Amino acid sequence: MRKAGCKPVLQRRLRSDPMLFPPSPPPASPHRVVITGAGIVTALGSGWRANADGFRAGRTAFRPVTRFDVSRQRTKIAAEVDLPATLPATKLGEKSLRRLDRATQMLLLAAHEAWTQAGWSPADNLPLVLGTTSGGMPLGETYLRQAIDSPHARRQQATRVVNYQAQRQALDLGEAFGFQGPITIIANACASGANAVGHAWELARTGRATRVLAGGYDVLCQLTFAGFDSLQALSPTPCRPFEAQRDGLSLGEGAAMLTLETLEHARWRGAEILGEIVGYGAVTDTHHLTQPHPRGDAALAAMTAACARADVGPGQVDYVNAHGTATAQNDATEATAINRWAGGRAATLPVSSTKASIGHLLGAAGAVEAVVCLMALREQWLPPQRTPGTPDPTCQFEIVREPTDAKMEVALSNSFGFGGANATLVFRRWR
Repeated sequence: MRKAGCKPVLQRRLRSDPMLFPPSPPPASPHRVVITGAGIVTALGSGWRANADGFRAGRTAFRPVTRFDVSRQRTKIAAEVDLPATLPATKLGEKSLRRLDRATQMLLLAAHEAWTQAGWSPADNLPLVLGTTSGGMPLGETYLRQAIDSPHARRQQATRVVNYQAQRQALDLGEAFGFQGPITIIANACASGANAVGHAWELARTGRATRVLAGGYDVLCQLTFAGFDSLQALSPTPCRPFEAQRDGLSLGEGAAMLTLETLEHARWRGAEILGEIVGYGAVTDTHHLTQPHPRGDAALAAMTAACARADVGPGQVDYVNAHGTATAQNDATEATAINRWAGGRAATLPVSSTKASIGHLLGAAGAVEAVVCLMALREQWLPPQRTPGTPDPTCQFEIVREPTDAKMEVALSNSFGFGGANATLVFRRWR
């Protein structure tokens, strides 16, 4: 029995300290985990080359929204994806292809590129880890509109209910590439994509899987767009991360998928290795439902934990892909966390937010930005954010403004979200 007047340890921790996950110690001999395939779809284009060229040049992809009516919204722009007229050939039949929603199409494109690049074959126990915040939400919106406008018209309503749920997109991937295995879907706000990649890394690192297919996806939908706009979190102009006069984020859509393998397995089958994941930190900030801790305690803890597991310090990190949403509180908090983490290194540390090019992809953001880091390491350049204006004085670091070639060995990627979700991934160049 607990003595009177003594607070439970857990209660004290929830009220004060950020919580670090996973709490278990690393295995005695963890496996090295490498990336052998990467697929990406954003408003800059479909595939590695189109996106690498776009991010390297710092191109922006914002335009007027066409997917739904925004006439009643303050903001009327987003980074929409142009999907190809036909999808790549998979094991899905014509009937299955016709029913695929927009989110699944983007996910399928990204997965096909990663799968083909890796040269994978089907398996019966291949784990799939996906991060998303909305799944196939546009199907849910269509269901709701029909239910309101024509309550007795039930045609295709059952199909919409089934297919808008995130597990449907996961099952479609398994059917498309002929694999089966455990499915993990992470919906952890804007950290979802990074959490998915990090969880997949944990599975391979600890020997629970030899290879894992992982990534994130999210589609523009009216519910999300109107919700952010009603909070006045969206900017009517393209977002400007870390600018002193920033006035909100811009939304985008897209998907990214990675094929992760243990180094032993990749070498055994003679696979081409694109890069290595060497660290992951996930921390929960219990400060506020939506607002981050003003000093970035949990963000700092995530970066510190990821680097500790990677056995690298700030002086060894050549680039930080910041979460950088261009909202007042997020950018100030993240800048403070980066300053605290980097210390004296901050003054020469290259930092940028690629959301300046493609907007905030929510559940897909962390996975897409993981691929961006992989591109930068593999091709040796820094992704610029070509935004005008004066940097926020909180930023003690260097914001990458122009296309820049650079010698890079290690890149760090931050993903922070509502509810105190904080995740950091560390990538190493593969020689």
